[in-house]
Amino acid sequence: MTDLWTGELTEPADEQTWTRPRDLEAERTVAASIMERSELIDELDGLVDPVDFSDPRYAHIWYAVDELRHDIRGPIAPHAVHKRLLKMRAEGRIPGVPFDEGDLSILFREAMPASAGYFAEQVAKKAVASRLVDFGLKVQQAGMNAAFDENADLAALQAAFDGILRAGNDTGGAKRVGDLVDDALERAVTPPDPGDRIPTGFADLDALTSGGLRPGRMVVVGARPGVGKTLFGTGLARAAAIKGGLPTLFKTLEMGDEEITDLVVAAEASVAQHHLVSGSCDANEVRKLARKRQAVADAPLWIDATPGVSIPSLRNQVRTMVRTQGLRMVIVDYLQLMQAPKAESRQVAVATMSRELKLLAKEFQLVVVVLCQLNRASEQRTDKRPMISDLRESGAVEQDADMVILLHRPDMHDPESPRAGEADLIVDKHRGGARASITVAAQPHYSRFVDMADLSWAPRVANGQEVAA
Repeated sequence: MTDLWTGELTEPADEQTWTRPRDLEAERTVAASIMERSELIDELDGLVDPVDFSDPRYAHIWYAVDELRHDIRGPIAPHAVHKRLLKMRAEGRIPGVPFDEGDLSILFREAMPASAGYFAEQVAKKAVASRLVDFGLKVQQAGMNAAFDENADLAALQAAFDGILRAGNDTGGAKRVGDLVDDALERAVTPPDPGDRIPTGFADLDALTSGGLRPGRMVVVGARPGVGKTLFGTGLARAAAIKGGLPTLFKTLEMGDEEITDLVVAAEASVAQHHLVSGSCDANEVRKLARKRQAVADAPLWIDATPGVSIPSLRNQVRTMVRTQGLRMVIVDYLQLMQAPKAESRQVAVATMSRELKLLAKEFQLVVVVLCQLNRASEQRTDKRPMISDLRESGAVEQDADMVILLHRPDMHDPESPRAGEADLIVDKHRGGARASITVAAQPHYSRFVDMADLSWAPRVANGQEVAA
């Protein structure tokens, strides 16, 4: 074996006869078929790629035919293919001429253009199997390496695993704008499908985001300690999972799963959290809890309090839950407590984590909500309102986020504030949408924020005490 990440692997000395999966007959048939019908190259695009051929001689025929078909209509004779191969060899593009003209004539007679699609699929399938074998060798080599690094090596192996299906198709996701423009015009007159969005639980925030949070995006929620990052995060989880029935994962790095469950239950049942925690709920509160028990129990909400979460471990968990549970949203509480990768500075480490979380949202088409702690800069301002620049290590986080929501509670700094019991959701960045400041009611007594309109049925709370609505 050679270098771990180059892919240049050799079999062990005692297994010289061992070969990777391949189907040489299928490769011959595809090469012969494109000689007889060169337009098959376009038809087979997406099914097979020349790099999928285990025998590079057939890949060379593919490249030769691809060049000739623009000048020759109809079948491309073995003589023409041979001349082009000689030219490619003379230009140094291939190491040698793989077939003489007689061999090419024999190959030409083996063409089966009507079945080329089937044989192309077989070639591609064997290529994936071969790359999987190569990946297994990489895993074995990494695990046996005395310098094995859990974070760096697992991340590299994960990237290698992701490349098994994508190998040799680096431009497979590229699309011409001409193929996309009609969809853009249709979107201009078609309101978004509510089923594609994740509700936030706040009417004004849902309206600002055209029906809720959009899959494939990273939402950063920033606040100073004690303002309510976790309450806001559990509120999003409740809106998505309990009210919307959308599978949601809440990764808590600061609290235990029991504490998060208490917050969810107290907020759903409108029961004072300190009564729940202290076991002092009265008969009325017990009835409220009983009424909400089944709705909470049936919700597709997972709470994970595993400590020391790294990006590779989170990515593996998300991959599994997307496949098995249909996961739609991930909430991380909070970024600064994640296990940072090795880097030359804290800023670089946070930038790496931020970028990976953004890619996680995009790859799996999830909403990824990242709770972040703000620095002390807002406390030096007269109005104490946070700004996007207050995000710790803000450069990369601000850049990667599709939306940044900053939480502000006036009564945190002025108990006599006329806005006691209110909170501002400051949407300071909104890619593709408007920015705004949305006022909601803060009810820390019930472990939640709610729409101001909801105060008609729930007591208003200021400084932990109920006041008249």
